[in-house]
Amino acid sequence: MMARTTMKIALVSALALSISACAKKKPEELPPPPATTAPAPAPEAPLPPPSTGPVPGSRADFLSQAGTDTIHFATDAYDVDAEDQEILTKQAAWLAKYPNVAVTVEGHCDERGTREYNLALGERRANAAKNFLVSAGVSASRISVISYGKERPVATGSDEGAWAQNRRAVTVVPN
Repeated sequence: MMARTTMKIALVSALALSISACAKKKPEELPPPPATTAPAPAPEAPLPPPSTGPVPGSRADFLSQAGTDTIHFATDAYDVDAEDQEILTKQAAWLAKYPNVAVTVEGHCDERGTREYNLALGERRANAAKNFLVSAGVSASRISVISYGKERPVATGSDEGAWAQNRRAVTVVPN
């Protein structure tokens, strides 16, 4: 039995010796590191600061460029006066910059008069604003009109101040 144990020990020793003979030796000198052929990346340009103004082409942009979306009329009138022409000219300039934007021109009246009369007058006011925009170069297909008559006042009251604010045409740009 002892001979077997001795033989096992000899066999294990021979196996360990043969495995250790296969171990890798450290090279005497390490190879040089690979050469870099690509230039170092250039630093990125700083991003411009985020815009604090309105989004171009938005309703807020329209209001900032045109100044207002509303023109006003005299009592029982729908003619576009010189002040209104200035406003509509600015609106037309903005619409020329954004040819994909369609607008609605709303016609409004004060509380005096019948519902039917005010609806008709509101439509004439909206069409007067539309016709001016079209004459300034805006395509008629981009402008729709609607009359609300006296149904949507911006000022409450039964005096000349409130009535003057309600006699209007409003150019509505979708959000």
